[in-house]
Amino acid sequence: MGLFKTKSLASLHAEAAADHGYKRTLGPISLISLGIGSVVGAGIFVQTGQAAALYGGPAIAISFVISGIACLFAGLCYAELAAMIPVSGSAYTYSYGSLGEIFAWVVGWCLILEYLFSGAAVAVSWSGATRDILNEFHVALPVWLSSAPLDVVDGHLVTTGALINFPAVFISLLLTYILYIGIKESSSFNNLMVVIKVGVLLALVGYGVWYFFGHREAVMANWTPFIPENSGVFGEHGWSGIFRGAGAIFFAYVGFDCVSSAAQETKNPQRDLPIGLLGTLLIVSFLFISVSLVLTGMVHYSKLNVDAPFIFALQQVGAPAYFRYLIEAATLAGLTSVILVSLLGQPRIFFAMAKDGLLPKAFAKIHPKYGTPHVTTWITGISCAVIAGLFPLNLLGELISIGTLLAFSLVCAGVLVLRRTQPAQPRPFRTPWVPLIPVLGILICIAQMFALPKITWLNLTIWLALGFAVYFGYSVRHSVLRHGPRK
Repeated sequence: MGLFKTKSLASLHAEAAADHGYKRTLGPISLISLGIGSVVGAGIFVQTGQAAALYGGPAIAISFVISGIACLFAGLCYAELAAMIPVSGSAYTYSYGSLGEIFAWVVGWCLILEYLFSGAAVAVSWSGATRDILNEFHVALPVWLSSAPLDVVDGHLVTTGALINFPAVFISLLLTYILYIGIKESSSFNNLMVVIKVGVLLALVGYGVWYFFGHREAVMANWTPFIPENSGVFGEHGWSGIFRGAGAIFFAYVGFDCVSSAAQETKNPQRDLPIGLLGTLLIVSFLFISVSLVLTGMVHYSKLNVDAPFIFALQQVGAPAYFRYLIEAATLAGLTSVILVSLLGQPRIFFAMAKDGLLPKAFAKIHPKYGTPHVTTWITGISCAVIAGLFPLNLLGELISIGTLLAFSLVCAGVLVLRRTQPAQPRPFRTPWVPLIPVLGILICIAQMFALPKITWLNLTIWLALGFAVYFGYSVRHSVLRHGPRK
């Protein structure tokens, strides 16, 4: 059937060799920076405290380990496919070459969730962080100009009285323009953001270690019990809370796969993409686990359900004001770079789908001067700005983790399929211990999906139904794989 028809690896390699107008400027260090820029942001700066308070307690560090293992398995599979198929499109392209067109569409549609919705969600977080920082200097933004005008209460969409979340709109459009003028300039900007925020996170870990040796009894009291007793409700502490927490904080890891979406802008993709993927994952896992332990050691986990947990914790332990301001600056830097990379990844997914005929040809246009997909960059940026300006964070974030987990599980399945159907194909990077690693990756991703609330599954079903309507209404009639190149 045409639904399960795959693209040949030979055609994918031909696409990689063709000049589509992208400029190859990225090396392994830039790719790792790109990945860290996408990952280290809202998850670590905002969700760590909330997940500790609501689900895992100090054991939220174990939740990060569980999600990190899932990402490690998926990352090893990503690395093999990225080296074999160094074409823009990330998991979408890998699924097209291994599982078939219908699975590629599902993955592409889920990646729209990951990049577009996470960009909008982090823009809302950026707005909230900006308000908190300004408030510390006694500058208050008007609520009607810095809050979402829509919210969901008891399952119903209601108005809040606000006009628009202007800071979220502003940062979305500003970063869209930066991406419009070119990947080289965007990469340099992102590298600066990454250096700032990683340096300050390491400083936070160092401060936590110093605090531990000076206040060991207080820290041990905050860590005891390390796994709080379950309240009697699934997901509220105990081991079920650890697994619910792993699903909740998976958003913190969302974005490391964006490295592979920049394949056509990478100087040596066969060598550099695996380095970028796995290097990103190792660095961010260390940061997440270390920072979560520092946070729950300084302040009891029950007090951490706040918008800015690190700033709150530093205030509680009497940290110097200059150090607190440094953490605030890192928070803004982290959120800014996550929005940047989310807006970078989405147009390249659109580009790959449009080249395959699954989206209109306009989605594949490249700017003649800047060498960027300018049409989809502005479509993505304006969409992100509108969503971020109208909707609250809780509404935007609920679909991101489950859609990404589904995409990751299909990537792991793709390695299994290609090892059987294309065993002789050269693999510059080989996933170790196949089939064990891909199977474990699939199982852990699916387990985390089932740990998420039922409402998340309902929303995913609605999103996929909308995607299938687009696929059967447009894509099947314009697919290049089915009908040949478009005129």
